[in-house]
Formats: sequence, structure tokens, C-alpha cells
Amino acid sequence: MQTLYEWDFLNRKKNFDGILERNIKEFGPDLEDTDFVRNLAKGVLKEIEKIDKIIEKAAPDWPLNQINVVDRNVLRIGLYELLYADENEVPPKVAINEAIELAKMFGGESSGRFINGVLGTVYKELQEEKKK
Repeated sequence: MQTLYEWDFLNRKKNFDGILERNIKEFGPDLEDTDFVRNLAKGVLKEIEKIDKIIEKAAPDWPLNQINVVDRNVLRIGLYELLYADENEVPPKVAINEAIELAKMFGGESSGRFINGVLGTVYKELQEEKKK
């Protein structure tokens, strides 16, 4: 999240890979396996246009540029995990709960509820599509 936040906050003008590697070195020096972090961050970046369209659809009252930077990137991570992660590795409800906790920790007073509402809406739509 730190990398996505920083990259987004700087108007996407800095080198994403450079930010990612610096953050891994600074904030995760004891991580034995950094593949998960890299795959998640780069996966979000790869699918960001699709993910942002989903956010816009699920939160129509909130233009993407009006969602605070933390919430916007927590949503991107949560949606990436809901849509693209292996459900056996990251079950949907775990992805939603982790996103809510990130929002509560780093976002504003209502961030947790906002993240829950958007991800819950998308999750329900995914479940309805699976039934068809």
C-alpha cells in the first residue's frame, strides 16, 4: 500500500519499480519472501484502469479523484485481490477484512465503512455473476 500511495500521491510521475524496491528495503528488510508484495503491487498497477472503472461504478457518488489517496489505494488492493487473486490463497472475505483494517489504520474516520461498502457491493455482484 505504501508504494501505491506514494506513486499515486506524486501524480504517478515517479518510477513505480524504484518506489517499490526502496519501500521493500526500508519497510520489509526482514521479509524472507518479497514475491507476494511485488506481485500484489505490480498486479494492481497492471490492472489499475479496470480496477478504477469498477471503483467508479461501485461508488458513483465519489469521483475517483475525490476519494482520498489512502482509501483509493486500499480499494485498488482489495479489488485486485477479489478479482485476480487465487481464492485459495486469499479468500474474498479475508481480502475485504484486510482492506477494511488497512483503511481503519491509515485512512480517515469513515474509511473503514466506505471500503466495506464498496468492496461489499463488488463482492455481491461477483457472487450473483457466479450463480448465473
